[in-house]
Amino acid sequence: MSGLHIPIGTPDGSRTDHAENLLAPNPSAMTLDGTNTWVIGVGDEVVVVDPGPEDESHLQRVRHHLGERRVTEILLTHGHFDHSGGARRFARMVNAPVRALDPRHRLGDEGLADGDVVTVAGLEIHVYGTPGHSFDSLCFWLPADRAMLTGDTVLGRGTTIVARDGGLADYLRSLDRLRAAAESLEARALLPGHGPVLPDPIGALDGYIAHRRERLDQVRAAREQGARTAREIVKIVYADVDRSLWPVAEMSVLAQLDYLDRL
Repeated sequence: MSGLHIPIGTPDGSRTDHAENLLAPNPSAMTLDGTNTWVIGVGDEVVVVDPGPEDESHLQRVRHHLGERRVTEILLTHGHFDHSGGARRFARMVNAPVRALDPRHRLGDEGLADGDVVTVAGLEIHVYGTPGHSFDSLCFWLPADRAMLTGDTVLGRGTTIVARDGGLADYLRSLDRLRAAAESLEARALLPGHGPVLPDPIGALDGYIAHRRERLDQVRAAREQGARTAREIVKIVYADVDRSLWPVAEMSVLAQLDYLDRL
């Protein structure tokens, strides 16, 4: 890889040699700048990862950006609506199958699973099973660029949540797996589902792992102070977080409590 081009201020247009981001217009506290739709390939054929929400203007923009290039497959990092909502509509626009771990989000005969290798015009995309944020989360390794597409498992800013269809034990194992892979594969970038490209994969993953361990320690300490419910723990552990985000924090605490109760 000749190097990363990372525009300052917005993820839109961020790229490696063989992957380019087109940002969906769905910014929020949960989605950061919006959903990153990644176009991967060389020459006349490409794969599109996470078409994003069912937003016609975004899907048309992606289709227009492709020009005469053919979409061979649409891949989903997971089935949450902000990543998959527009997949079926986009599939009809470009006449391509949708591949995902969860059969409910597939369109076509083939799914995706850990260890699969997708090829587009000779370019390989290796599938890593990384459950935790959701039960069906996947990451995609692009050897040609030494870059890992991380979906919501690792974000470009801040940290992700463990959603109700995920689990913290799985998530911690997935972070450890990605950390080991980043080191052994000499990864040069993480390409997240939200936020900017991360040019220091090991540093980012170490930060994520340390943050999770710190939060678990804080939840244990809150329990020792007498907090029993998730809401009581949020008031202690997330006291410095905007109250509008407390419902999301409560979801994370529930995942942490479930994890601690299983130890």
